[in-house]
Amino acid sequence: MEQNTGEQISANAPAPDAQAARQAGEHIRKNFASDNVAPVCPEILAAINEANVGATPSYGADPWTTRLKARVAEIFETDAAVFPVTTGTASNGLALSALCPPWGAVLCDESAHIDNEECGAPEFYTHGAKLRPLPSADGRIDPALLARALNGHADRGFHLSKLSALSVTQATEWGATYSLEHLREVTDLARGAGLGVHMDGARFSNALAHLGCSPADMTWRAGVDILSLGATKNGALAAEALIVFDPARAVEMERRIKRAGHVWSKQRFLSAQLLAWFADDLWLRNARNANEMASRLARGLLRQPGATLPYAIESNEVFVVLPEPLVQGLEQAGYDFYRWTTPPGVEGVLIRLVTRYDTTPDDIDGLLASLSAVA
Repeated sequence: MEQNTGEQISANAPAPDAQAARQAGEHIRKNFASDNVAPVCPEILAAINEANVGATPSYGADPWTTRLKARVAEIFETDAAVFPVTTGTASNGLALSALCPPWGAVLCDESAHIDNEECGAPEFYTHGAKLRPLPSADGRIDPALLARALNGHADRGFHLSKLSALSVTQATEWGATYSLEHLREVTDLARGAGLGVHMDGARFSNALAHLGCSPADMTWRAGVDILSLGATKNGALAAEALIVFDPARAVEMERRIKRAGHVWSKQRFLSAQLLAWFADDLWLRNARNANEMASRLARGLLRQPGATLPYAIESNEVFVVLPEPLVQGLEQAGYDFYRWTTPPGVEGVLIRLVTRYDTTPDDIDGLLASLSAVA
């Protein structure tokens, strides 16, 4: 009789490939580090595959890009210029280069992605413009502070970089969302001082789903000149769009993008992603699910002893302060998330948990159950 070494696979055990897939699935279910960790949305993968047939004109002369331009005009209720690119960093940098000269300065929030996460790309694309961050409580620029910055900057004339652009993040890096009134207040101040306005919309769809307004109301009607619209965090493979509402800013944008190395010869695959993302409101359905899962998570966290939520839950990011043992317990249970810098005077550890288009109620309830078990 053959000896059982303990290494044999039982008849009921999953095949190695299936077991690996299950383990990978369990890992992604426990990954709350970012919305970038999500797989590509099936509808978008299918659209890429459908576009992968035959020959078609390159460099944006394809039918998909033509349809995308018409779709964007329909969604945003204006004849805006649209330029697909692959990364949010490129989209932000290129947008600011159209708004700000090398001797200029960009006002932004102190938490802005362009100032903290893009390795000097805005300065690179603008050929040296300065970023001037403003403090805030939750990533939303305070109109009073903005007014003071605008009024006080002219005192030294040409000795200072010329204020040329305002960049706002919608939704913010802390998960908050500008109301339309707040947005118009800061853009009115900026435009009144002669500044162009850029919106970093990496999570634009999440903010839009939260406010329930039209894309036009949250952009050009609110005073935004250029939108960096992000789809990658909300289901795309790699697709962002520069949407330029000011025709004068769009004139040389193609050359800016080409010079930066971000013109795809096979642009149909970028445009196909964005078309699928917009089709049947997939972008909003995905965003609503991510937002709803964040709200479900926040409600559950508030039931945990010692948990505090320092910021409003208005998109798909949840920041929570927990006692160190609970944070360690989640890490030991296999959950991925980021530890953040805890504000002075706050006891505990600030962590960020991000929900995604594919996050399920079971994923949320599993995390909360693990947290309760540790507690």
